[in-house]
Amino acid sequence: MNQSESSAAPAAGAAPAGGEELRVLLVGDVVGEPGRKAIKQLVPELRRKLALDFVVVNAENAAGGSGVTPAVVAELLGAGCDVLTLGDHAFRNRDGLEVIESEPRLLRPLNLSAHAAGRGHGLFTGASGARYGVASLLGRVFMNTYADSPFDAADRVATELGAAADFILVDFHAEATSEKIAMRYHLDGRVAVLVGTHTHVPTADAQVTPRGTAYLSDLGMTGPHESVLGRNAEAVVQALRTQMPERFHVAKGDVRLNGLLVRLDRRTHRAVGAERVERKAE
Repeated sequence: MNQSESSAAPAAGAAPAGGEELRVLLVGDVVGEPGRKAIKQLVPELRRKLALDFVVVNAENAAGGSGVTPAVVAELLGAGCDVLTLGDHAFRNRDGLEVIESEPRLLRPLNLSAHAAGRGHGLFTGASGARYGVASLLGRVFMNTYADSPFDAADRVATELGAAADFILVDFHAEATSEKIAMRYHLDGRVAVLVGTHTHVPTADAQVTPRGTAYLSDLGMTGPHESVLGRNAEAVVQALRTQMPERFHVAKGDVRLNGLLVRLDRRTHRAVGAERVERKAE
């Protein structure tokens, strides 16, 4: 096993998926402590009930609403998440730089500078033994980032992971649905799964393309939905009304997990089903 390959063990009690069809779950942006609690409560349960082979979770906002820390990464991986992806806040929390560099199951966007800490893609093994290539990409439209072309990076993903992986899963962290849909056309049939993250609002376009790529423009948010994108609603409304600075604390109410359940065919290496998942945490 090389440095870019990692074994992704299921949560305790999970039954490995068998047969020709595998099930994977991709979970949208985890926001703060409420989102982490939802992951700890619901992911082990979903692994058992859905016989999940592999789970990818976007941890972009997992530490206090912005970035990650070593403790947060350990918490999420310990809850049964196989791979964590990041986005434009990848380096927002300086406490997270060391774990981004050292933890192969934590992926920052591939199309950031080649000198940036960490890695943007990797090869991992699911509970069934299937090999998953996972990549994180960052959009540029309305994002105010210095990222390189995500389309060029996507070509690199398809080339570098295509020969080794049974399935390629891509998290495209982007604002504009047009950019995400354009990426769907660009990667159609070249990857098994392409999902969007970042907006915290789930979209209604879950589908499997004729070429076998499962797609959803945005997974939505795992965190407090009695909020404005996970933040205290009163503070956000006040800031928008007055144009004055406010502290946007993570909200607490109506905590839910949002994601996409994908069924994959081991014979064809294509997706055969895609269904949105939403679960309310206690």
